[in-house]
Amino acid sequence: MSNGLRQGLTSYGDTAFSLFLRKAFIKGMGYSDDALDRPIVGITDTYSDFNPCHGNVPQLIEAVKRGVMLAGAMPMVFPTVSIHESFAYPTSMFLRNLMAMDTEEMIRALPVDSVVLIGGCDKTIPAQVMGAASADKPAIVLPTGPMLVGHFKGEQLGACTDCRRLWGEFRGERMSGEDIERANERLVPSVGTCGVMGTASTIACMMEALGLSLPGSASVPATYADRVRIAEATGKRAAEMAKGAGPKPSDILTEAAFRNAIVMLQAIGGSTNGVVHLSAIAGRTKNPIALETYDDVGRTTPVLVDLKPTGQHYMEHFHQAGGVPRLMQELKDLLALDARHVAGGTLGEAIKDFEDVPGQTVIRPRTAPLKSEGGLVVLRGNLAPRGAVLKQGAAAANLMQHEGRAVVFDSVADMTARIDDPALDVTAEDVLVMRNAGPIGAPGMPEAGYIPIPKKLAQQGVKDMVRISDARMSGTAFGTIVLHISPEAATGGPLALVKTGDRIRLDVKARRIDVLIDDTEMTKRQAAWQAPPVPEVAQRGYAKLYRDHVQQADEGCDFDFLARPGSKT
Repeated sequence: MSNGLRQGLTSYGDTAFSLFLRKAFIKGMGYSDDALDRPIVGITDTYSDFNPCHGNVPQLIEAVKRGVMLAGAMPMVFPTVSIHESFAYPTSMFLRNLMAMDTEEMIRALPVDSVVLIGGCDKTIPAQVMGAASADKPAIVLPTGPMLVGHFKGEQLGACTDCRRLWGEFRGERMSGEDIERANERLVPSVGTCGVMGTASTIACMMEALGLSLPGSASVPATYADRVRIAEATGKRAAEMAKGAGPKPSDILTEAAFRNAIVMLQAIGGSTNGVVHLSAIAGRTKNPIALETYDDVGRTTPVLVDLKPTGQHYMEHFHQAGGVPRLMQELKDLLALDARHVAGGTLGEAIKDFEDVPGQTVIRPRTAPLKSEGGLVVLRGNLAPRGAVLKQGAAAANLMQHEGRAVVFDSVADMTARIDDPALDVTAEDVLVMRNAGPIGAPGMPEAGYIPIPKKLAQQGVKDMVRISDARMSGTAFGTIVLHISPEAATGGPLALVKTGDRIRLDVKARRIDVLIDDTEMTKRQAAWQAPPVPEVAQRGYAKLYRDHVQQADEGCDFDFLARPGSKT
């Protein structure tokens, strides 16, 4: 099989001429024959002025290139889509599949023997791994790393759990406008991903558990010298993979590896987005994940990491406590240690060296967990026939079994327009319901599931209520919030049929979410339901492709034509 510059030649009907032409053009960049005869390591460039989570990517690229060249291979950098959660309209999730397609096709198109996937902000690493899984060339993940903690009035701050907490205080008129503006300057003190166990950190930790990144890659802060050294080591390993043709993603992404990742997701009290993204990655392989697997693993996996939003600390402290390799020592009996690892051996071999920090309290022992069960649960019921998720680790214990009156918002715009209306008929015992915020309905399934507490209740000191929607929620958010209700309202799912005044029952112990109306009434409402009109913007281009082919949340919201045949759960 051809490798290096000789692979994937552009077709001109003459193979020798194709190589001749390729070499002629690349020599215009000043490369020598010696350089061009070596195995090629592709390096994704996801830097963007709109992406502060990736602000250190240029430095990481240089370190990766150094590692590649020290190992005798040739590094070649190529750009792909770059997405940042706060700068992508309508939502970064809308563009995740586009980035996955871009990454897959660039890996296929370019003459690379292995590839380093540099990503950080929430949807980027999932998109990259989805693409790499389908292209199936040797690949290794390099997270950009979390930001440092900030400080304000004597307390530590980290985006974006504290963004939400402080904004809640401001909405409740317990914080001044001057203070919220000053805090705004302290919440993101450096480049890097959110400094809590949000989606970005969740995904980075899961990559270590999957065996797709080097040990310690998840937690080292973006600005530390260790982050640069890990980048160099990643480049070196990518060069070895290019020379030895492996392992490929298909060698690593096994059923055992996915279960390891779910153990990690539950043990860190990770983001609900981890369910959507891991399911999408698995859907690109022959090992799809049934939604119940997340719940089954969660029942036997305790939360051991004391990080916001489930606990108190930040990723910087998790790193200082030993990070994922140290955490895995507490989880060994739950992990498949013989699973293959991108480092070349097994997961067990990759984590045999770890730092045991005396007196640290961030990583709890199994004998003293933060929570006795995993952070996430899967719910079903007549409101969610195909499932929904709840982050019980960040929810109020007194709301785990709750029945209340539905207060319904028909869209994100409707919720935004009415949530702070003093005339809104709502009490703290009610259940806030938002619909048409799913994959198709929004579009893009925005992180709007963190429905704010109505302002008049916030001013009374109410800090949590049961909230349900077909939207997602940021991994940095907290509260008793049922998400990813599937099928979504925009497709005629049961959520579309709920009316203000209906009674809704949440029973986390029984894993149920139900609207308390009988089947006859539900059938009557279903017959009367009409699909919302297709927006003009969704009648062309990528938006039309997205609307026509996006899967539901329980399948990972990938495009149906990209998922591996037979992978539908």
